[in-house]
Amino acid sequence: MEPTFDANTYVYLDWAATAPLREEAAQAMKPFNTPGTINLAVGANANSLHSPGRAAFAAMEKARHSLAQSIGARPNEIIFTSGATEADNAAIFGITSAAIEARRKIGICGFTPHIIVSSIEHAAVQSPVKRLQSFGFNVTYLEPNAEGIITTDQLRLALTEETILVSVIMGNAEIGSIQPIKDLAQMAHNVGALFHTDATQVLGKYPIDVNDLGVDAMSLSAHKVGGPKGIGALYLRSRTPFDVFILGGGQENSLRSGTQNVCGMVGFAAAVEAALREMDQETPREIALRDKLYRELSSIPGVTCTVAVPEGSTNYLPNLVHVLVEGMESETILLRLDAAGFGVSGGSACSAKSLEPSHVLMALGVSKDAARGAVRLSFGHLTSEADIDAFIEAFKEVIY
Repeated sequence: MEPTFDANTYVYLDWAATAPLREEAAQAMKPFNTPGTINLAVGANANSLHSPGRAAFAAMEKARHSLAQSIGARPNEIIFTSGATEADNAAIFGITSAAIEARRKIGICGFTPHIIVSSIEHAAVQSPVKRLQSFGFNVTYLEPNAEGIITTDQLRLALTEETILVSVIMGNAEIGSIQPIKDLAQMAHNVGALFHTDATQVLGKYPIDVNDLGVDAMSLSAHKVGGPKGIGALYLRSRTPFDVFILGGGQENSLRSGTQNVCGMVGFAAAVEAALREMDQETPREIALRDKLYRELSSIPGVTCTVAVPEGSTNYLPNLVHVLVEGMESETILLRLDAAGFGVSGGSACSAKSLEPSHVLMALGVSKDAARGAVRLSFGHLTSEADIDAFIEAFKEVIY
């Protein structure tokens, strides 16, 4: 039996898992989803030479220019993918393979390739890195401090002459910590290593400028910012060594083959444009809601903040709150809240069905028992203060 709920009254507080589709994205994609011959105006294969194909190509390139502009990149530095997971995999495999070959061409042979990642990465980074480790790569995992931050001192000690890639997530999806990417990237470059970051959770919440950050690659996803699912992008700085991850017809400037999802690209660009238009007003509003939640929830006996987030801080995601409830299981809390009309999570949606405590919380030094009582709330532009107030009251009832 499928679960039922009233979408008009249900309060959705799991935006870090996926954000509701923005109206702007839906409207931008509408022509592509119109059945029949009208769809040919924009819905043809963007690689075809006829007029409908050229119209699709024009729409695709407009979306590419828009997304590039939103992060300070050049259009030819944007590779559209099926999502951030593919972008992460492509970055890890594509950059390491090409970087090794580049070193061999200048006579550097017989070394053991070294990769550095944080221990709080998304599984889309951790899994390919573990695959490379099984192939003989040397891997160093950087542990966060108590604030959930990877420090430059940690990276400095880990870097070696054999380091070819450093990957550190920009904004963590569980505890919300935002890393000092600019400083970390510069440090990696000092030893000739390349730098990748997954900025999925930060896009549309804080300004991103790839040139200021100095990163070589960045992964992005549409559905985290109110775009459609199944579309993402990899920013790849010009002249960055990269071996093609998906082979075929040579689309995306021969860097990612496969017929392009033009409809998704257009929706992605529209969602990002909308988020950026409202960011100056929306981000401070969400920070205020975040701070209120931390104040109210931490005042409840048995509830503790997973990390100490200073009020007004921009070193943490503006729309994410993570707490630990003593003596209770996350699943019990989530199901009770769901029955009360509130959708929250216990952590990353990609590991929601796992019985093991979050690897992020383990890296922070949270005990297994405490980690099993984790609750994550995340919200967005449709979330009102009344929603937050109602959740706080429901939360108090659920845990007693």
